[in-house]
Amino acid sequence: MSILIKNANIVNEGKIINADVLIENQLISKIGVNLSSEGVDEIVDASGKYLLPGAIDDQVHFREPGLTHKADIYTEAKSAVAGGVTSYMEMPNTNPPATTLDLLEQKYSRASEVSLANYSFFMGTTNSNLDEILKIDSSKVCGVKIFMGSSTGDMLVDNVAELEKVFSQVKTLIAVHCEDDPMVKQNAEKFKTEFGDNLEPKHHSLIRSAEACYKSSSFAVGLAQKFGTRLHILHISTAKELELFRNDIPLKEKKITAEACIHHLWFSDEDYVTKGNYIKWNPAVKTANDRDNILKAVLDDRIDVIATDHAPHTIAEKEQSYAAAPSGGPLVQHSVVAMLEMYHQGKISLEKIVQKMSHNVAELFRIQKRGFIKEGYFADLVLVDLNDSWTVDKSNVLSKCGWSPFEGFTFKSKVIQTYVSGHKVYDHGKFDETVKGERLTFNV
Repeated sequence: MSILIKNANIVNEGKIINADVLIENQLISKIGVNLSSEGVDEIVDASGKYLLPGAIDDQVHFREPGLTHKADIYTEAKSAVAGGVTSYMEMPNTNPPATTLDLLEQKYSRASEVSLANYSFFMGTTNSNLDEILKIDSSKVCGVKIFMGSSTGDMLVDNVAELEKVFSQVKTLIAVHCEDDPMVKQNAEKFKTEFGDNLEPKHHSLIRSAEACYKSSSFAVGLAQKFGTRLHILHISTAKELELFRNDIPLKEKKITAEACIHHLWFSDEDYVTKGNYIKWNPAVKTANDRDNILKAVLDDRIDVIATDHAPHTIAEKEQSYAAAPSGGPLVQHSVVAMLEMYHQGKISLEKIVQKMSHNVAELFRIQKRGFIKEGYFADLVLVDLNDSWTVDKSNVLSKCGWSPFEGFTFKSKVIQTYVSGHKVYDHGKFDETVKGERLTFNV
């Protein structure tokens, strides 16, 4: 089906232009002014609206297999496209964890059946699965994930010799969760001794401290520098870690890159008072100074991409005591509008949002023909109205867990339509699920 989007304010590659976009056979076939509508199946009047390349979220946890009481690939991908996220990269800490090629391919197979967004899945690491990792086809898998901090099962990789083998031998991108596990455990014991059963969410950022993050991140960077590894450090949460990253070279020349997440750009430890366990993440939401400096690093290109670390848990799980409540929360439906809210607040430009949520993710991961509004590229597009306010409440949360840390907040902007490979999957609150997303492919 051919679609002509007319009179859109196109945000792409550092510019905003008013033009038309013609979509044919999954691709953007033409961009120009006053394009002919002859023979076109559908015309979309985008006057006054903004057309963005679909966001690519490089870190989500969709909980399938094994944890589908709180989320699954179908529900979370649906939530993603409603929020303007057209592609995602999902993490391996499911049950069982994706630490073999067979288990990894089972996730790809499932996504091909149910995912409304494009998809890729990280291969997980353990202290003993290097042989499996080395079998990866880097043109079909986004990367390898290492938990250099607490995780489920045997996915905590804390054997230095094994880490050196992975960093020296794996050629695909390595994404890491960096928190020093011994330091976190030591802090936890200290606070448990002091507060006993009275531990509260406000203690979380002190237990999972800035020092624990920096110790682990700096160690990972040292390994990458030693072995020339393509290293991507996920969810930076501290100002101190920012000294580890460069902005004096273009992204295409960087081997060590970094990600900021929505919650670390939005919340601070002051919000534990009202949000409690609902903003309990690992790494923890820390101080306002950390939050503000992370934004500065996004703006000056020390941090390369913005993602979510979307990681749903049920309300019942989150309403347990601080010590029992799991870390993580749903964000993929609200990431684009949250950043657009920061645009309204004068904190970031539309062009920079698109750079960090689309262009740079595609460039960093070497994704083929996505992440830009260019002729010949897949038509992964999001049409937004910057002046259509709406309030988040449980009735409009699409994640299976049924809640959001943004509940009660009124966003000024709204996602109107989402296109995945030229298919209009989302339109003013309605879904067309007849076409599924595609497996991302990568240039090697």
